[in-house]
Amino acid sequence: MTRVSSFWSASLEPPAHGPALWRPYDRLRAWLSPGLLVVAALVSLVHGFQPGTLGLAGLALAWLLLTGVVLPKPLRDNGFVLVVSFAGTLALAAVLMTRDLLFLVFMIGCFFSALRLKPVPLSVLGLAATSLLINTLGAGGPVAALREQGFVFVTVVLVQTGAIAGGSIIAAKVAEQNEARRRALAELEAAQEENAGLHRQLLAQAREAGISDERQRLSREIHDTLAQGFTGIITQLEAAEDDPAWRRRVHTALDLARENLAEARRSVHALRPEALDRDQLGDALRGVVTRWTERAGVSGEFAVTGDARPLHPELEATLLRLTQEALSNVAQHAGANRVGVTLSYMEDQVTLDVRDDGRGFDPLTATCGFGLSGMRQRAARLLGSLVVESEPGGGTAVSASLPAVAR
Repeated sequence: MTRVSSFWSASLEPPAHGPALWRPYDRLRAWLSPGLLVVAALVSLVHGFQPGTLGLAGLALAWLLLTGVVLPKPLRDNGFVLVVSFAGTLALAAVLMTRDLLFLVFMIGCFFSALRLKPVPLSVLGLAATSLLINTLGAGGPVAALREQGFVFVTVVLVQTGAIAGGSIIAAKVAEQNEARRRALAELEAAQEENAGLHRQLLAQAREAGISDERQRLSREIHDTLAQGFTGIITQLEAAEDDPAWRRRVHTALDLARENLAEARRSVHALRPEALDRDQLGDALRGVVTRWTERAGVSGEFAVTGDARPLHPELEATLLRLTQEALSNVAQHAGANRVGVTLSYMEDQVTLDVRDDGRGFDPLTATCGFGLSGMRQRAARLLGSLVVESEPGGGTAVSASLPAVAR
């Protein structure tokens, strides 16, 4: 039903809003027949105008201007008005051509008028009528011409009508395809521009994310190295005020300062902790616990379970920083007597547990500072997790679990 409906509502004329190739034709179409009429009239006048022909030519010109220019465009494009306009134009052209064959020039414009008729069969009929008149009026009229040489004139009319109709159909199809290509190219250009905009947006977001990640990295490194180191230095110097063995305290503070200065430089350049450059992960963590025990004056133990194996450098650095931060929290807040640190290797996970027997706290009501927040960020950055278990008077346990990605 859709195809039949579109067939009966279509015409052989190229689309009015098609590609640029047809737009000049669309603008000049209304003035084509009047122009051809004026040309034919001028040439006929030069060769000797017959009485009454001038009046008929003026009447034809008025008809063309009325139906093709003066009427509002919606009315001019109405199917019934198009048929009436074509019939009147063809009749006037036929009368003028019988008076002077030079008006054949004007009759040619009827082919273009016929192409506008709807549906297609009516347009073909208009083309056939124009072809019949334009070929037979010079031979005595349609009746005489068909009677004397019917086969010749019928063949000419059929071929001419078929050629014009077929050419118009092909032109309309080509115009439709070109318009489809134009729309596709426009959509492609729009999509490319949109993609370019999204690409620029993604680059900007990636740049901002990179800056944010680097700021967070530096914040964590500064907190885990400089902040902890300065805290230890202050603790040692405060203790030295009332300690007869103040020289040991001062030397300890100096060692902390030197160690943290080195770590700060390595953090700025995003280098691995120095302890991991010297030792394996287990030995490096044992050294961290030993040095912390000496400085904090708290009994600490370190143990390794499972089959130890080299891990990705980022994993090892994260586990080392988590250990340092957890021990720093114990020294500052726990008031503990004993601390246990355990590194456990499993099939696809590696865990770090730090337990103390200190005063503990309520995780639901306590305000977590940057320390625990930074530890969680470190673990989450490597697709791991951090769990804190504690209760007032019951000590604290910090457990970090990370995927055991091999080096």
